[in-house]
Amino acid sequence: RHYVDRGHTVLARRWRGRSGEIDLIVEKDARISFVEVKTARNIAQAALSLRPAQAQRIARAAQEFLGTRSTGLDTECAFDVGLTDHKGACEIIENAFFFE
Repeated sequence: RHYVDRGHTVLARRWRGRSGEIDLIVEKDARISFVEVKTARNIAQAALSLRPAQAQRIARAAQEFLGTRSTGLDTECAFDVGLTDHKGACEIIENAFFFE
């Protein structure tokens, strides 16, 4: 809902490629955001649950997804993390990680 309320178009939910799954893929102004959603008892614990190996897997899956687009790897993109707790609180960290 956070992204739709801000004018993004949802391209995929739980997109699965050979490299793994991406929870949410959204687009706005030709920029694609790959969103990993983490849930825990509280927001702080959710933030700590994203591991480097998982971030790398998401990056590989994102490359695979971008390969299906006409602009390919030249597409502007970001990697966000959506943090939620069991009470429904939500926090989005935009550009939570990046790759060179």
